[in-house]
Amino acid sequence: MLDVLLPSPYFCDLIFTGLPDIPRLGQEVYSRTMRIVPGGGFIPAVALQRLGLQVGWACDFGNDFFSRYALEQARQQRLNERLFRMHEIPLQHVTVSYSFSHERAFLSYADPLPPLDLPALIRANPARCLMLMGMSSGPDFYKTVEAAREVGALIFMECQATEASLHDPQVVADLRSIDIFAPNRAEALRLTGESTVEAALERLAELTPTVVIKLGADGAMARRRGEQARVPGLPVPVVDTTGAGDNFDCGFLYGMLRQYSLEDCLRCGNFCGSRSTTALGGWEAAPSAAQLEAWLAEQRV
Repeated sequence: MLDVLLPSPYFCDLIFTGLPDIPRLGQEVYSRTMRIVPGGGFIPAVALQRLGLQVGWACDFGNDFFSRYALEQARQQRLNERLFRMHEIPLQHVTVSYSFSHERAFLSYADPLPPLDLPALIRANPARCLMLMGMSSGPDFYKTVEAAREVGALIFMECQATEASLHDPQVVADLRSIDIFAPNRAEALRLTGESTVEAALERLAELTPTVVIKLGADGAMARRRGEQARVPGLPVPVVDTTGAGDNFDCGFLYGMLRQYSLEDCLRCGNFCGSRSTTALGGWEAAPSAAQLEAWLAEQRV
């Protein structure tokens, strides 16, 4: 059985750092550095693998330059290719990232993906956890939930800058159907309409058994079946914040699958998320399980 089933498209990230500002219409600015690195589902796939988890990354690749580059990088990282699908059409997924030490902005393009029967994929590849990197909804989502329940998989869901709101009964029903929900501060406030993260956490915890709110440099907080924990951020020399939330998710999930305390799950997430910001791209500095466990042991003393 897989530890994590990850259905998520690749992206190629063009990351610009050392920017004086985001360019405005009619203006040109120069960055000090620029790199092209694989992103999207590539980031959590690498992060989970480095943590020693068996991950099945379900991803589509086309015959375009960006697909070929991402596939080449996946092979260099020795990711399991069993769930890769190859297509003789362009499947360009590209993001331009304007990265600053405190925040970033994105400009993205994605070709439509070929249809994927996710419930069938879940049943054919049983996993301890189904990791969804964005909010899902609708009849197809309920089929996905049903398939995950059949194989005994936890359902972990990211938020990813959705415009959804708890005013929508469908969103409420969706959140009731999953096990772990992990928005960041801005997403949690927008989703709930609350003015504080504490109130947002309480509201979301009424719907989903485990809720994590990522607070960036301020750390993270979570509630799990009445238990609540909060940990501060870790000071690191920030190079690029791309993928920090994804790495946090992977660290938190690592702790959950090892049945760690809620506080230690947050610590795992914080360590992985903060370490990832010390290099460009969101995955190059993703820590190993040995590095995480050594650091965690120091925190428990």
